[in-house]
Amino acid sequence: MFPGTHVIVEIVLRTIAIYGVVLIGVRLSGKREVGQMTPFDLTLLLLLSNSVQNAMTGPDNSLLGGIAAAFTLLVLNYVVAELSGGNRRFRKLVQGQPSLLIHDGQVIAAHMAKEHVSMDELERSMREHAICNYHEVALGVLEVDGSISFLKYDELNPASHNHMVRRKYLQKHE
Repeated sequence: MFPGTHVIVEIVLRTIAIYGVVLIGVRLSGKREVGQMTPFDLTLLLLLSNSVQNAMTGPDNSLLGGIAAAFTLLVLNYVVAELSGGNRRFRKLVQGQPSLLIHDGQVIAAHMAKEHVSMDELERSMREHAICNYHEVALGVLEVDGSISFLKYDELNPASHNHMVRRKYLQKHE
């Protein structure tokens, strides 16, 4: 009924290994908000969780084995959150960093492709922010949580807005 200590230790070690692999996999798969998951993303997440469950607990399906795996995941999540909060380098490794998608009213196609953000997704996000087109945007950033934030020219402080306008004027007339 209750597994031995060696079985529980094995479950904890397996869970740590699977957590690391899944964390790296999710990190490498890109940024996307949970609320912005496509049906493909949700299907992948559900199948992934089902496929790694047996790898964590092995042949053990006892209550204590499940509790050991769940407790290990909660502790790992807490440790990662604590390390992320106090160590900028670790946070950058685990969470990534924001990506510039629009700069000075120009879409950066290479960054869009790298982050797997389609023009449709960018335009949808602009509509959500009441922005008609990307020429109105000074900065468009894909945040680490998968959301896209925008800074319009009229939201910049007057000094930097004048600088941007002056720079654009000079570029057009050179």
